Amino acid sequence: MLPQFDNTEIAFKYRSDKDMKMARFLFSSMGSPAIASLGMKMTQIAISWKLPVKGLIKKTLFDQFCGGETMDEAAQTAAAIGKYGVGTILDYGVEGKESEEDFDRAVPEFIKAIKYAATNKNIPFISLKVTGFARFALLEKLHAEAPLNADEQAEWKRIYDRIDFICKAAAEHNVMVLVDAEESWIQKPVDDLTDAMMAAYNKSKAIVFNTFQLYRHDRLEFLKESVAFAETHGYQLGAKLVRGAYMEKERNRAASVGYRDPIQPTKDATDRDYDEAVLYCLQHINSLSVFIGTHNENSCMKAARYMEENGIPATTDKVYFSQLFGMSDNISFNLAHSGYHVAKYLPYGPVEDVIPYLMRRAQENTSVAGQTGRELTLIEREMQRRRL
Repeated sequence: MLPQFDNTEIAFKYRSDKDMKMARFLFSSMGSPAIASLGMKMTQIAISWKLPVKGLIKKTLFDQFCGGETMDEAAQTAAAIGKYGVGTILDYGVEGKESEEDFDRAVPEFIKAIKYAATNKNIPFISLKVTGFARFALLEKLHAEAPLNADEQAEWKRIYDRIDFICKAAAEHNVMVLVDAEESWIQKPVDDLTDAMMAAYNKSKAIVFNTFQLYRHDRLEFLKESVAFAETHGYQLGAKLVRGAYMEKERNRAASVGYRDPIQPTKDATDRDYDEAVLYCLQHINSLSVFIGTHNENSCMKAARYMEENGIPATTDKVYFSQLFGMSDNISFNLAHSGYHVAKYLPYGPVEDVIPYLMRRAQENTSVAGQTGRELTLIEREMQRRRL
């Protein structure tokens, strides 16, 4: 059964009337670039000055887009959406750390998440960023294929061992790991590391997933190469498909450093490559598992329609759809209602540490054409249905 993305009763059934009113306020605010920009700047200033704004942030942006400050709080959110067939991707949202102590401290948090997920059928995935375990500058050096000194080689070995320790635990507990994409100028070591993890742990099924950002003009070809490489080396590829998250930063760096812009020339080109990547994965479903991460209704509908027309059951565990928590509930919950596997990205962590994530969400909703308007229209339609 194909989903109906305009069914707001199904989309927001898990949200209280109070939640709906707050969501309307937030998306209305984000609909104004001036207000959103001012709000983000004031939040960053308040945090840097250590002003007592944590409670306000927690009751607004944080509650809309995050699962909680602790894993226990995130688990409560996961249980709430799990009642409607929507799974959860535990995403420990702490970013921007640079010390070996911070990197080592993060590992037990991921092992804890894996062990918890293994006891809960509603949590099939955890997510990790290699930059949560490695210095950006070292990854940049590796990407540029510059020689490493002895200390840097030892540092890279520690990074490898941290990621391997997590992926091994995930394989033992049958919990899937989504490795996030990074900026293009540090992506190669991330790809290489993820390929090594997939070769080690994806023998019988996809446990580890690499992320392919299709707003880059070279990633569709890289996806096809990755499928062929996995087939040749005897493992199942895990392919997480997204459009991308660093467009402005990528374009600015390409212009300042003086190399070809890695980003697609138009949104239409991104959409074309994204849909082609989804189709390619569905056509090669015997060799891989695909994670369709998008807020684009057309892309989701095309994938669902192809599955229905080509005998790929909605219930297959080789295809997952995903959206961010707090966004595109009309897609997530209606897909789940129609029997498809869906999982929401659910960041959690201390409010002050998750601020960079929240700023990106606010910025994304402000900058993506039509995103805020679509969210707001659906929220208001459901509020009218409830007579709020």
